[in-house]
Amino acid sequence: MTTTTRPARHFSMLRGFALADFFTLGNAACGMAGVLLAMGYMADPDTGRFLLAAAMAPLALAFDVLDGRVARWRRQASALGRELDSLADIVSFGVAPAVLAHAAGMDGGWDVAALIYFVCCGVSRLARYNVTAETLSEGGDKVKYFEGTPIPTSVLLTAVLALAAWQDRLGDDLWLGAWQLGPWVLHPLSLLFVLSGSLMISKTVRIPKL
Repeated sequence: MTTTTRPARHFSMLRGFALADFFTLGNAACGMAGVLLAMGYMADPDTGRFLLAAAMAPLALAFDVLDGRVARWRRQASALGRELDSLADIVSFGVAPAVLAHAAGMDGGWDVAALIYFVCCGVSRLARYNVTAETLSEGGDKVKYFEGTPIPTSVLLTAVLALAAWQDRLGDDLWLGAWQLGPWVLHPLSLLFVLSGSLMISKTVRIPKL
């Protein structure tokens, strides 16, 4: 019996990546590291681990900025790169900040609803951007403005959480305390995530893309 050996195909996709795409993967890796570090903090509270989890957000942002610059420098912008960028962004600037907030003590029922809303807004924002990017660019090679705030602005939320950790104001000592509203608890600080999510999906907010 003759067996046919198929060539390994799992490397073919990597060979098809542009240089900028590897920076995008660095963005995603930072986001996943942030998630795992936040989960580790919940299992064994250590301020250093929490701060390290928060630090993954600006590091992810650095990769996010670099991938765009490298793509324009090498003129290798593509639909694959745009999709990859969006998937990385939802991990680093959507899921990771939400998990970090939960680890910080925003674990009441209303908090969970606020964090889910925030992530869903981020997904919706990125999907809308991908669909409209070609139209917004008006035939050019660059989108001229964002509709709604870009999802990487959630780095500001992780900065707030990092400051709270630095001041030892996590858990029961979280800023603004906790309110019992009906059957669930709300930490007012989680409303920042509601605000951030709402600004992301707004069509009236237009921010020039530099």
